[in-house]
Amino acid sequence: MAVDEGSATGSARVDAWIWAVRLAKTRSVAAAACRAGHVRVNGERAKPAQTLRLGDEVRVRQENWDRVVIVSRLISKRVGATVAAECFVDKSLPRPTADQAGTFAVRDRGAGRPTKRDRRAMDQLFGNH
Repeated sequence: MAVDEGSATGSARVDAWIWAVRLAKTRSVAAAACRAGHVRVNGERAKPAQTLRLGDEVRVRQENWDRVVIVSRLISKRVGATVAAECFVDKSLPRPTADQAGTFAVRDRGAGRPTKRDRRAMDQLFGNH
C-alpha cells in the first residue's frame, strides 16, 4: 500500500488525491476539473495544488452529479480500488437515473436569443418565478 509520506504532516495535493482515490481517470483530468471549478474543498473552489487535510469535504462534479466525499486517508500514489475506497467516506446522493435527470429546453437552430416575452414564458413553464 502506497501511503503518502506527507500523511505525517497531514496534507496532500487535491489533484493528486482525486486521481489516487480513483475519482478521476488521470491526474491531468483531475487538475483540469480543479481549474474548471468542478472541484470544491469545504465549499470553496479548489486549485490543483491546494492541500487537503484529514476530514476535508471534497465535492467533484461528474456528469451532472456531485460526488461528495470526506477525506479519511491522504495518499498521493494511485492504489487499488479496495484500498482507494478506504481513503474516503462517500456522502454522495445516489446517481440520478435517466428518468430523474431533468429535461431542458432546446431552441431551434437559428432561432436566436429569446426575447423577454419568451424568457418569461419559459420561467413560468419551468416554475422559476
